[in-house]
Amino acid sequence: MNRSRDPLHIKYRYQLLLAGLFLAIYILPLGARPLIIPDETRYAEIPREMIASGNWITPHFNGLRYFEKPALGYWIHAISIRLFGENNFAVRLPAPLAVGLSALLIFFLLYRARNSEKDNPERQTDSPGLSQLNFLAPFIFLVCIEVFGVGNAAVLDNLLALFLTATITFFYFACESSPGSGRERFFLLLSGSAVGLAFMTKGFLAFAVPVLTLGTYLIWERRYRDLWRMSWLPLLAAVLISLPWGIMIHLREPDFWNFFFWNEHVRRFLGGNAQHKKNFFYYILYAPGMIMPWTFVTPTAFSGIKEHFRKDGADGRLIRLALCWMILPFILFSCASGKILTYILPCFPPFAILMAYGLLQGLKKTKMQIFFRRGALANATLFTLILLFFIGSQFSDIGGLSHYAQPWKIALGLISLVVAILLFLLSAKSRRQNHKIILLGLAPGLIFISVHFMIPDSSLERKAPGPLLECYQPYLDQDTVVFAEHRLAGAVCWYLKRDNIYIVGRGGEFKYGLTYKDAAGRQMNLSDTADFIRNHPGKIILIARMKILNEWRDSLPQPVFTTNNGDKGIGLWKY
Repeated sequence: MNRSRDPLHIKYRYQLLLAGLFLAIYILPLGARPLIIPDETRYAEIPREMIASGNWITPHFNGLRYFEKPALGYWIHAISIRLFGENNFAVRLPAPLAVGLSALLIFFLLYRARNSEKDNPERQTDSPGLSQLNFLAPFIFLVCIEVFGVGNAAVLDNLLALFLTATITFFYFACESSPGSGRERFFLLLSGSAVGLAFMTKGFLAFAVPVLTLGTYLIWERRYRDLWRMSWLPLLAAVLISLPWGIMIHLREPDFWNFFFWNEHVRRFLGGNAQHKKNFFYYILYAPGMIMPWTFVTPTAFSGIKEHFRKDGADGRLIRLALCWMILPFILFSCASGKILTYILPCFPPFAILMAYGLLQGLKKTKMQIFFRRGALANATLFTLILLFFIGSQFSDIGGLSHYAQPWKIALGLISLVVAILLFLLSAKSRRQNHKIILLGLAPGLIFISVHFMIPDSSLERKAPGPLLECYQPYLDQDTVVFAEHRLAGAVCWYLKRDNIYIVGRGGEFKYGLTYKDAAGRQMNLSDTADFIRNHPGKIILIARMKILNEWRDSLPQPVFTTNNGDKGIGLWKY
């Protein structure tokens, strides 16, 4: 490799840009917006209850057993809360840290793979520059809309994606080491440990993704003997990591593994009544939006990838790994009955690697530069249409979408979209391949920062009960009996610092925990709730969405005080 292409100050510039980008769009605005129901308040409250009760083995939600996930994700959120306090920043922090560490793993994967001991003597002179790939792949990963959207929310998918990225990265390092060497065993142990951590985060999916990816990769490389030789050590490490907690939860809660396996895996992936049921093409239809702003330049990248994946060197092996890593899990997730857009996050590290290779190689050709320019212009056109729609929705009655009452939010949205359009146009005009890619990726950057402050007021009313609950929390002592519908119960627990909320109507995600004897009486139908209110006047609060409260109004006694955060938002009634 010609290292003169990548002088030291250029490498540092790349690294500073990556660090600054990560801080600007992932860390600094993290606490700016309230927690969103139901996911963020759930992953705040379960760790809070672990801390408050001292029970770090059995997850509880509203004081009820909650067996939808193993414990590691809750532990990580609990540690963040212990370090930074019970606030929005602490609740969300594990998600962007997982994204940042995933980007770092991508960086080291490219660096170590392309300095493989197998290929150093025969480095291809036509390969993309090392520092360019090391920088561009994490950069592409960080600015994908899907990665950004999930990476700023308190959900467990980021942690799962991190551990799966670590699993595949370390296994690949083992593949690039001398067979039977201490180095190979070390990386196999690290890979297996990451599998164990992934299993402790979201369960058996931790085994399915690496087996599909790495098994197919070894077969593609004709390393048939390594299918077993390189499998037993990671499997042993994964078992040793997950076994202690697995035994402890079984001893405390014998039904955990039965419920977790059949409900969270078999039913969710194969059941006809799976939660969030979608058809096979769900992810395919949403993929163009999830990979923005790279959607329109994928033809350029595809051309560059084709030139590498059949080669024998490190570049070819890494591209073949990335293809297995992206395509096979994507098919697996598409075959599952239950689908949420966050599930597909583990496919984005290999997507970023393939895009970096493909763009750097493809932009060497004049024809592909034209394709890239057209892609950048397509982005500019799309965002211009979004800008026009945004203006129309704010200053007319188009679709009834006048979301913002504050002029500064409108101004911020306009500025963010105009900056994005200008950067897309500069990307199309630039003649330097690095600058073209970087400008394209940076184009939505200001939008990413602004979106924390620009959530539509109507969405905040429906999805963010925090300000309302915090306002009245000082007036609700421990003698106050609190009722809530299931969708809001987690938020009520978090903001009121309680784990004894009564559920009115359907059990929702508390359904399983409510089946235990010690949960008797914690769920009431509307008639029983009305009787309880009549028999215990003076210290009862009911919290639910206004839509639900209006449906219940005629079946409940007249409240002495009512308030809400909007006619279509959340209501609080006092009896």
